[in-house]
Amino acid sequence: MNPSVSIIVPVYNAEACLRRCVESVLNQEYSDFELLLADDGSRDGSGAICDEYAAADSRVRVFHKENSGVSDTRNLCLEQARGRYLQFLDADDWITSNATKLLVRAMEEHQCDLVISDFYRVVGEWVSPKGDIDEARVLSREEYAAHMMENPADFYYGVLWNKLYRWEIVERHHLRMDPAISWCEDFMFNLEYIRRAETFVALQVPIYYYVKTKGSLCTQNISISKTVQMKLTAFEYYNQFYKSVLDEEEYEKQRLKIYRFLIDAAEDGAVPPVSKRLGSERVQAPPDTLEGEGFLFDLFRERKLLDYYLEAAAQKNGLSLPEARLLLCLRQFRSPSRKVLADFAGLSQRRLAMLLNRLEGKRLISVSETHPTEGRKSNERRLRIDFSSSAAFILKDLENVWKDFEAARFSGLSPEERAQYEGLAGRIQENIRDVLRKPYSA
Repeated sequence: MNPSVSIIVPVYNAEACLRRCVESVLNQEYSDFELLLADDGSRDGSGAICDEYAAADSRVRVFHKENSGVSDTRNLCLEQARGRYLQFLDADDWITSNATKLLVRAMEEHQCDLVISDFYRVVGEWVSPKGDIDEARVLSREEYAAHMMENPADFYYGVLWNKLYRWEIVERHHLRMDPAISWCEDFMFNLEYIRRAETFVALQVPIYYYVKTKGSLCTQNISISKTVQMKLTAFEYYNQFYKSVLDEEEYEKQRLKIYRFLIDAAEDGAVPPVSKRLGSERVQAPPDTLEGEGFLFDLFRERKLLDYYLEAAAQKNGLSLPEARLLLCLRQFRSPSRKVLADFAGLSQRRLAMLLNRLEGKRLISVSETHPTEGRKSNERRLRIDFSSSAAFILKDLENVWKDFEAARFSGLSPEERAQYEGLAGRIQENIRDVLRKPYSA
């Protein structure tokens, strides 16, 4: 049976970083993929490393060829790909462990033709996130092209590696890289793909680590005349793309924006400010806590695991992790008192009030207070939390967070083992309830 995703990695003299790249793929939470490693005539140990992984994992397929460039190497992989979807990596980069899962989930939930994601830009030991589209909805070709027009030379749009493609569109239109072009060839492939695609989704989660070590045209031993010719060729692709996407009147209106491509430096857009040291940008559990034993360590690890999945939902929806945690609590507990909700969420009442105000300011919830009901033991007012219509996407993401959390916890357990565990856990919870009820029963 063919895999769902073909992950394509061209390899050329990448011995120093290839293992990091390959292992980031093989350690994906999503496992229904094939990894195509194409050794483009490497002169170091890259080819042997590729063969080593292929021998150890049946999902890895290796191709050895004479050196002919990255475009020709990717084309070879496109001919060999068996997946419904196509994902690309460069050998000196790597991906987060949930990258393929998030791309495929977005593709299938929205039934779109292209998913584009944010990414991390790595410079030495520093990392910063990079994205462009903030809209959390399906975009038409015209809407996507309008976003791209604002930042025509941005890596976000130009590269292959922060996107998921449908193999059927690539194959039906025989889309391939142009081996004669060694600058902007990714972008030209993308323009041809976008012309055939109809619907697009932007995933506001950084899932790719792009290492800023690649050489520019100036360092590639390419003559000035050839550089100019390649840039003009790229612009002509770009110009023709908008002539095909826009009607004549709209094209004339947007001509100046389209011609910005000629003056924009073909770099990865404006350089984002360095934000964090590499390794601190995502939720992590300190190694000591991973090995610790005992009830408190178990509780800590479960909380970190939940945060790990909650973080992606928070990033996608422009929320802080504390805001996403509180939304998850509100989804479980809709009408508590402020004191009880603060206790339930592990927050001070002051911190709770601040986060509720933030979520109201983002128009995700509305908060009101109900008067004490006659006969109720507590005289505390209770909160009424209503989710707005704009929170629907976030609530769906929170459902996925819980599914992912449960799937990770029960990974490898048979249905019988899971049922046995849940039965015992239920009895343990009843014991806990019995003890906690007693102080309030008098």
